[in-house]
Amino acid sequence: MNSDQSKPLHFEYRFEFENGTSKQFPVDLDGQTLNYINNSPARPEWTELHFQQCENCPLGHDVRHCPVAVNLAPLVEEFKDSVSFEKATVTVKAPDRTYVKETTLQKALSSLVGMLMVTSDCPIMVKLRPMARFHLPFATTFETMYRAISMYLTAQQLVRRKGKDPDWDLKGLVKIYKDISTVNKGISRRLSAASTKDANVNAVVILHSLGDAVPFFIESGLDELEPYFHEYVQVEGQPAK
Repeated sequence: MNSDQSKPLHFEYRFEFENGTSKQFPVDLDGQTLNYINNSPARPEWTELHFQQCENCPLGHDVRHCPVAVNLAPLVEEFKDSVSFEKATVTVKAPDRTYVKETTLQKALSSLVGMLMVTSDCPIMVKLRPMARFHLPFATTFETMYRAISMYLTAQQLVRRKGKDPDWDLKGLVKIYKDISTVNKGISRRLSAASTKDANVNAVVILHSLGDAVPFFIESGLDELEPYFHEYVQVEGQPAK
């Protein structure tokens, strides 16, 4: 296992469009904190905290700019004139492997936007930051739910090891995603003001729909996952199906 956390984690998204043009967007994360290393000086008006501020934002007047908006600013500027359903071949170079997919721009941007949001200093989004270390581009709703639950249960095991009370019922994860739903709405409003076309906004809309599915999935009792875990949950003495 690579334990050298002093080096940044490097990701790179490359978009190749049907008209022959291409765009690249690199993302470097601090190897220890997973903070996005944002070297862009861009602080447009729509990144100011009071501009379309999220209804549940816990930050005070001492913070001038929304951390999520600041992280998104370079990406939003790059794609502000892009259309959601434009087709592209997207290659994502991650620290451990490379992913390639032919998809729409909004779906590819959704993966990238999600990573930039959780690696900001937003006190709400930071709860999902561990998922950035194991970033999965183009994840389906089902994959996202499984990854989120796995992440949260790992966190609860670490909580237990510290002598605190873990939340095995996932109530805290439901709250996290409901809070994030509010943030997604606020960020969508910001991006609407910052973009002339809809690719950036619809990328957040996709994240919003994914996030809304997680609480429902948990509250329904994880029924969709149970068949895969038959060897763990079968009643002793009954034959495996």
